[in-house]
Amino acid sequence: MPKRRDDLPPGVQNEFFESPRRPVSGTVPLGAPLAARMRPRTLEEYEGQEHIVGPGGPLRRFIEGDELPSIILWGPPGCGKTTLANIIANHTQRHFEELSAVTSGIADVRRVVKEAQDRLKISGRRTILFVDELHRFNRTQQDGLLPHVEAGTVTLIGATTENPSFYVVAPLLSRCRVFRLELLSPSVIEGLMMQAIRDEERGLGEMRLTIDSEALDAISHAAAGDARSAYNILEAAATLAVQEPDDQGRPHVTRDTVEAAAQHRTLLYDREGDAHYDTISAFIKSVRGSDPDAALYWLARMLEAGEDPMFVARRIVILAAEDVGLAAPGALQMAMAAQQAVHFLGMPEGRLPLAEATVYLAIAPKSNSAYAAYDRALKDALATRNEPVPLHLRNAATPLMKQFGYGDGYQYAHDYEGHVAPDQKYRPDAVEGHRYYFPGDLGYEARGRQQQG
Repeated sequence: MPKRRDDLPPGVQNEFFESPRRPVSGTVPLGAPLAARMRPRTLEEYEGQEHIVGPGGPLRRFIEGDELPSIILWGPPGCGKTTLANIIANHTQRHFEELSAVTSGIADVRRVVKEAQDRLKISGRRTILFVDELHRFNRTQQDGLLPHVEAGTVTLIGATTENPSFYVVAPLLSRCRVFRLELLSPSVIEGLMMQAIRDEERGLGEMRLTIDSEALDAISHAAAGDARSAYNILEAAATLAVQEPDDQGRPHVTRDTVEAAAQHRTLLYDREGDAHYDTISAFIKSVRGSDPDAALYWLARMLEAGEDPMFVARRIVILAAEDVGLAAPGALQMAMAAQQAVHFLGMPEGRLPLAEATVYLAIAPKSNSAYAAYDRALKDALATRNEPVPLHLRNAATPLMKQFGYGDGYQYAHDYEGHVAPDQKYRPDAVEGHRYYFPGDLGYEARGRQQQG
């Protein structure tokens, strides 16, 4: 039974009974960035992610019922993960703790868990632990959370920009519900900007800004679904507009103002994260699908975001062998030439041979016959790995080996018409007659197929 609050020392009373709910980011200080000031405080103020927090959405029901299980919020930067944690902190009757996986270690996890255990024992009050950037916790730190999440000592809210399948240990992942958050749509971004412009308490309302529709469109385009980035651009644009008011003396935000404020937009790309794998996957599938324009688009996205050009070159070499294959054998030569050219030239000139090879592979006839043939042969090789090499195929390098029958019965191909020994067998009996290679019907391979009859 939890102790009565009158029986506890004052300090314990404050900790376990009278401590206020703690929003994740605390009180927003004076002069904080616009993005922090405009952070939604309730589900009614929250925009976007209707599939999980809209009316009847699963996460909304959990929050409103204060029955939240352990969850992982997975989504790109600026889509509202930390904001949802704030809303939960303001709504829940549970104690709320926050850790950043960037700056916290196993000692911090143990401290929070110990306090949660004491809190639950003394007052019966449960604890929610919010871990921002959860993917930055290593296996030991995640394993340290596991038994306490499983026992219900803490309810975990993890926020991550990376795929939990790869960055969260399987036992912990299996005990959490994963909610995928999407990039915010242009209409949502534009709506948030208008709210910020009108809001006199937390936003820019006192500045009496006006803004063009083209300027709103430019902000949403530059932000690319990231609300935090959009607020930063708007705040910078507002500062520039104040310095150069319109004819009526009012600050007016135009497309030019936004472009001056935004400068060069950083592409959403992490060379070790989801964007890396998603983008190269789109590039590969575009080449395989014979769409040179799409392939060039993804190539440009990767190179402009700072992807290693040699990584792209290696993928092009693989594509040449796997997807173009024997339909256009010159593709592999082209791919290797591009790889050597990039190595020789470096960037930015290296983008040209990469673009040339990309177009060549995309418009080339396609065949995966060699790739498929190898897979069929591999299956037999694994199933018969202990089959001995037939004696007639072994090289009799010594008199003793010849004495044991090495090379007996071997038919030298060049002694026969067409340089083919028609009765020669080249495989163990267990796999003799199994067919692996089936020629394709495009390009060079089709011509070879016709010659074979």
